[in-house]
Amino acid sequence: MHTPSADASTDAVATPSFEQLGVPAELASSLAARGIAAPFPIQSATIPAALDGRDVCGKAPTGAGKTLAFGIPLMLRVRRARPRAPRALVLAPTRELAAQICDELRQLADPDQTIEAFYGGVGFGKQLKALRAGVDVAVACPGRLEDLINQGEMKLSEVDLVVLDEADRMADMGFLPAVKRLLDACADERQTLLFSATLDGDVDVIIRRYLHDPIRHEEQRSQDDVDTAEHLYWSVERPDRVEVTARIVARTGPTVVFCRTKRGADRVAKQLDSRGVSAVAIHGDRSQGQRERALEDFRSGRARAIVATDVAARGIHVDGVSCVIHFDPSEDAKDYVHRSGRTGRAGASGTVISFVSREQKRDMVRQQRGLGRQIEVTDAMPDRLPEAAPFDAPPPRAPKPQGGGRGGGARNGGGRPGGHKGAKPGGGSKSSSRNRRRNGRSGNGPSGGGSGSAQRAQVARHN
Repeated sequence: MHTPSADASTDAVATPSFEQLGVPAELASSLAARGIAAPFPIQSATIPAALDGRDVCGKAPTGAGKTLAFGIPLMLRVRRARPRAPRALVLAPTRELAAQICDELRQLADPDQTIEAFYGGVGFGKQLKALRAGVDVAVACPGRLEDLINQGEMKLSEVDLVVLDEADRMADMGFLPAVKRLLDACADERQTLLFSATLDGDVDVIIRRYLHDPIRHEEQRSQDDVDTAEHLYWSVERPDRVEVTARIVARTGPTVVFCRTKRGADRVAKQLDSRGVSAVAIHGDRSQGQRERALEDFRSGRARAIVATDVAARGIHVDGVSCVIHFDPSEDAKDYVHRSGRTGRAGASGTVISFVSREQKRDMVRQQRGLGRQIEVTDAMPDRLPEAAPFDAPPPRAPKPQGGGRGGGARNGGGRPGGHKGAKPGGGSKSSSRNRRRNGRSGNGPSGGGSGSAQRAQVARHN
């Protein structure tokens, strides 16, 4: 059984550049063109070790830059896959997170690297086609991945680089037994990168069993991992909550509203629409296409509010969320943190508002005391919230054409401009370039309803 090594030092004198971390100049330039000029602390602390082939476990809150922290080493080190046998695996708890990771990795990829997402809620056809052509990096939810393995359509014995993202959330959702089975099916000699909001409990079990002498980085915060947001607790009884929510969204702009149940999320979204506030709902009973369209409408501004169950607490990663509303209280303090983390990301400001009825006040005070907060429940005051800048919504979505969705995760799927291989001095073939990178650069560079096991089982079916 492996035990983690001592924590890596996080006291950097000055922020290094990506190139100083060992990232090739072409990729660093591509990141800069996207506005990513300097690495976040977790990236500075973990990318060099990951490029050296070391196991890594990183603790950091939402918005801290974990995807690039594992994505850059992953795409620089992954090798070419044979059909049905990926060389790298990224495990994620939700469809939305898997899709987001897949999109980010494609922006880091060379033109000939292949990345595909595998999750439930969609048919098998597109995923099987990609596997049979060969997928270098599989980004997957545990349930669909095990289905594909059991059907004989995928094997993990050639996976020598594994990433566990949001490991604590996978444990919370009951995926830990599946995660262990999947890790046991991967190559014995492999590199494992684990990123999580916490490194204790069930996550520590994974670290000790599956990571070998890892570099360990823990992001320290003065309070909890949503401390950049303002937290407000308003006395609002249930009959008044939709009206108060509409006023908040009209005032603050992009808002995520959390409801306890799927039916409640649908109802609140419709009630907001009837009050002139464009809103979409997202929960486990929505098809994957509906969930993706809802997120796209929210990102683009067609919808000013997204009404979600807790399945989205870790699945919605959208920059610029001004406000989070706990329309219904969270089940526990950990869920409160996950929900609230949709705003105030990466040091930005944000507002978190909890609606508290008379009978909920005692429980709310107790929950927040566990997070280190002494709270005051006040009257609702939407007119005192920060006012959003004027905004012109984009035109309504055009009717969806018949007969097809988005193309597969095929080659050249949105990779960085020109790839970094072709820009190397001396040129050379793709295969020789890949070998140089592999051998030379590694040293440089759920539903809202229910709780407990029933809820975890329900969430697992949806992912």
